[in-house]
Amino acid sequence: MQEVVEHYSHGALEDSILQALDHSGKNLKKLKPQDLSAIDEFHLRGRMATTELAEEIALMPGTKVLDIGCGIGGASRHLASEFGCFVQGIDLTEEYCSVARSLTALTDLEKQISYFHGDALDLPFEDNSFDVVWTQHASMNISDKGQMLKEAYRVLKPGGYMALYDILSNSEKELHYPVPWAMSAAQSFLVTGGKLHTLLEHAGFRLHSWKDCSGQALEWFEGVLMRIQEEGRPQLGYHLLLGDRFSEMAANQLKNLKENRIMVVQAVALRPSSS
Repeated sequence: MQEVVEHYSHGALEDSILQALDHSGKNLKKLKPQDLSAIDEFHLRGRMATTELAEEIALMPGTKVLDIGCGIGGASRHLASEFGCFVQGIDLTEEYCSVARSLTALTDLEKQISYFHGDALDLPFEDNSFDVVWTQHASMNISDKGQMLKEAYRVLKPGGYMALYDILSNSEKELHYPVPWAMSAAQSFLVTGGKLHTLLEHAGFRLHSWKDCSGQALEWFEGVLMRIQEEGRPQLGYHLLLGDRFSEMAANQLKNLKENRIMVVQAVALRPSSS
């Protein structure tokens, strides 16, 4: 667990983001969630993937959402500002939670969003608290996915949705490391699609929908890297989160996708109503 925290901890992330926003011409006194989209949706296909997942479960104003592995808060701010949700985010990395709070204050969304530093395996929330449990590109760092899903089921209301967008294993071949979520296999805990199905069922969920987004993710990621190659790194981008080894991580991510060592899946599962 500590290795995962160290992997994501930066030390001066908030200052780096605020400086990049200023240099790119953003007005920090009138910041909008979309001004942050180049960095704060730290998953393949970015905001597009978040919007598609939200539309899959037909989010409505007033929906109570728990975002597991909320990062610096990109998805939570989008769900609050565009769909009218009330979101609580939780993340293992304390610095991410701190940055998420600051950026949410700058976008004037504190009334709809709060963040907690904590563990997905022991959620600090009451049973039946949320309409939706949401997670994007977080479970890759969680070895005990069964416990994570049991906790998600516990805090969901009957009839609620578990919404996932994650990277899964698609091959017995070892990944090329480092990747954005891990420096080595010691921090990476991918499962196959079949295994995820089984874990969801054992936790009590019923699968609602399943979409393989690997091809779209590859096309999107190739486009991102091509723009960087042609135009250079933008002021605001994932390199601020990943540090000096961004280029190496990005190249390995691309190879893993191209060689079908990993797959990208959007999945929605239902906690059946008690009746």
